[in-house]
Amino acid sequence: MPAPTAEQSGAIDAFRRGDHLVLQAGAGTGKTTTLSMIAAGTGRRGRYIAFNKAIATEASRKFPSNVLCKTMHALAYAAVGYRFRNRMDAPRVPGWKTGAALGININMRVRIGERNVTNKALSYTVLRTVTRFCQSADLAIQRHHVPRLRGIESEHLHAQLVDLVLPYANQAWKDLQNPEEGVVRFDHDHYLKHWALTQPRITADFLLLDEAQDTNPVVEKVFNDQRDHAQLVMVGDSAQAIYGWRGARDVMSDFEGTELALSQSFRFGPKLAAEANRWLGIVHAPIRLVGTTAINTRLERVEQPDAILCRSNVGAMLEVMRLLDEGRRVALVGGGESLRALARAARDLKADKRSTHPELILFESWGELQEYAEYDPSGRDLLPLVDLVDEH
Repeated sequence: MPAPTAEQSGAIDAFRRGDHLVLQAGAGTGKTTTLSMIAAGTGRRGRYIAFNKAIATEASRKFPSNVLCKTMHALAYAAVGYRFRNRMDAPRVPGWKTGAALGININMRVRIGERNVTNKALSYTVLRTVTRFCQSADLAIQRHHVPRLRGIESEHLHAQLVDLVLPYANQAWKDLQNPEEGVVRFDHDHYLKHWALTQPRITADFLLLDEAQDTNPVVEKVFNDQRDHAQLVMVGDSAQAIYGWRGARDVMSDFEGTELALSQSFRFGPKLAAEANRWLGIVHAPIRLVGTTAINTRLERVEQPDAILCRSNVGAMLEVMRLLDEGRRVALVGGGESLRALARAARDLKADKRSTHPELILFESWGELQEYAEYDPSGRDLLPLVDLVDEH
């Protein structure tokens, strides 16, 4: 193991004092190495909690033997999830079929404001409500778990939707408590929530939570509830949060503990660090980076890049179309299934068929979507998609 930097030594010393720690670790600053250094300096039993299985497996090769590397889902499965194994990996079922099994009639249409909420829209909203509940720290399904649907976002219209959805959502959650059979497809977040509701005690002297910026409230609560018997260390980078769409939030800002930072990056030189800091300043990130002087990083404008990073599906679509127009060969990492789903949804609407896509489920025609995107402030984020389809 390399000699620790001054920042890493500070984290090790704070851990040895018994402090609960929150480490803001910038890109390439050796956060996993730092956690390994912390763990190696003690004979106490520890647990490293990773964001996914691949990270946990990789970490298990780096940490000393006194640290067990797992995901929260793995801990939950060992405790309660195994009871639901007969319901795991069930075939996918369209949301409206699940809704029908919960009592949502296939011919059901409810007028809310200027929109018709069909059985498909209602079924999707019910299942999404249960998902949001499972990602939360709440003990029961609440009104705020019901997502807002495009076109009926205002408070009084949303309240009507909530009153309609909650009974079915509670019925769906009751269905998910049966370990042997049920009509709602059982997935990993369901047994994680079951475990969290038991107020579990994780047997360890210290816990290391990685990628804390992408932690959702249910995991946050389980982690923080261990504070009375275990020393807690939370590490991540608030500027690299990417899983807000899955209910994650930056839990580092609210964590009660000694705040430290790892800013020395071993991935790039000072020139790139200076450019990164310019952007980190713009978004008011809590950390600035220091580059490694031994790494000669060159910054320049790339006219024909080999890879393009996009923030959204529509942005990726725009780049694909632009490059195809230029005669370039294009590939989408991951295959682009979500983009195809949007394209199919647009095709259905243009053919005057209702779409089952969750973003477009309330619109009865392409013209209705065009009007909404163009003139309603709530639909402005859909305008690039509408323009893209109209043009291409």
